[in-house]
Amino acid sequence: MLLGQHLGFSGCFAANMSCIEDECIERVIEMWGYALVMFFAGVGVPTMAALSSMLGRFLNAPFAAALILFLVALCTAAMVVFLQGDMPFQKLSVAPKYAFLAGCLMAFYVLSITFVAPRFGLGNAVFFVLLGQLVSAAIIDHFGLFGAKITPLNMTRLAGILVMALGVWLTQFATQK
Repeated sequence: MLLGQHLGFSGCFAANMSCIEDECIERVIEMWGYALVMFFAGVGVPTMAALSSMLGRFLNAPFAAALILFLVALCTAAMVVFLQGDMPFQKLSVAPKYAFLAGCLMAFYVLSITFVAPRFGLGNAVFFVLLGQLVSAAIIDHFGLFGAKITPLNMTRLAGILVMALGVWLTQFATQK
């Protein structure tokens, strides 16, 4: 699927732009809003990695730093939930138990980036995180795992992952002669 289709353009500009209506424009704006939020989330990943590794070095205790960051994250998430006013906690008992592994994965990421980045380099650590994200996203999408929309892994997507892998190698290792 093309990027424009992901961002809400597919139905809006079909049939010689005959679908330009208020609801279509609202959908495009909504999709671009989501893209912008995720762009800034992406900006936050290496920034978070740099700050967490800095705190770990400052304390000389990367795992204690990660614990402190989890407490800050807990307080932030609690504040957002309370401000939102929707408390769906009664549904927790029927949620798929494997969904809670997401918390373990969050902990693994924060603990690993806090410990590894100062030793391996922030760029190296983040680039391998990005590569892992591309590979796992492609697998999850291909098989529709965890309720994800099925998007088959085709040659174009595979080529993109390979280009990313080559990019990681070029930017991180080819210059270290």
